[in-house]
Amino acid sequence: MPHPKTMRAVVFDGELALREDYPVPDFGPGWARIRIKKAGICQTDLEIMKGYMGFTGVLGHEFVGIVEACDDSDWIGKRVVGDINASCGECEWCKSGLGRHCPSRTTLGIDRLDGCMADFCVLPVRNLLEVPAAISDNRAVLTEPLAAACEILEQLRIEHSHKCVVLGDGRLGILCAWVLITTGADVTLLGHHPDKLETAAWRHLKCITRLDEIQNRADIVVDATGSAQGLKDAMQICRPRGTIVLKSTVASKEAINLAPLVIDEVTLLGSRCGQFSDALAIMQTYPDMPLERLISARYPIEQARVAFDKALYGKPLKVTVEF
Repeated sequence: MPHPKTMRAVVFDGELALREDYPVPDFGPGWARIRIKKAGICQTDLEIMKGYMGFTGVLGHEFVGIVEACDDSDWIGKRVVGDINASCGECEWCKSGLGRHCPSRTTLGIDRLDGCMADFCVLPVRNLLEVPAAISDNRAVLTEPLAAACEILEQLRIEHSHKCVVLGDGRLGILCAWVLITTGADVTLLGHHPDKLETAAWRHLKCITRLDEIQNRADIVVDATGSAQGLKDAMQICRPRGTIVLKSTVASKEAINLAPLVIDEVTLLGSRCGQFSDALAIMQTYPDMPLERLISARYPIEQARVAFDKALYGKPLKVTVEF
């Protein structure tokens, strides 16, 4: 049977549209074409629709799928997730294992590489990781945001004695709080949605709704609010010589006074993508981590517009699109 030449795809080009006739992506040596099973809508997708990165094309970078074609037959038919940064593989960053900082990289659904919110997407084979059989599709589709949360542990040494506060009770904030809990640290999640904080309850995580409930300033503050106000609040509650981890990507031009960072000698740490292998490992080490709770709505690809409206206006934790 000949391979189809067109596919369904959620495309952003100044406005959102579900295309039924989008070209199936070609791929070259060392790349693979993946048939998408599930894709997740991320806050970054919503920021792109506001102008972030100036991206146009197929949205989406969170997925689980099946390798349909590549020049390495061992991969065909495997259920996979994939690192979203398509790097050159040759530069100093790539050779040191930091391809996500490769200066010539493209990024799935974010920067010059069509995303996964379609029947098919393409990625380098070296970006793929096979999903263990014990991990369901509903957990695997969260690999990318969980890896972003795990990146904090790669960047910082978290001690049992550390007091950590995560700002933002969205899916990334909850994932960051859950990952920090695995270190044994004192972790508090600050949010404004009682239902989301109830969903976030796991192990010894403390959940609060007001900034003034934080009695002692924190050693580490993670801003996952997705708003400019998050950094302002983080500067208020971070102790002198503490660390603020900035996870939010916000398309905002609002001015922020950074003087508190200098006065309190606070380290501001940008934190983006993480290692997918770390995310899959933590799923297996902590099978009780209630990842499936985060998926609050599921839609077939035919209802993609409804799914994005739900993600944009309904304020759920995670919306997935099913293929």
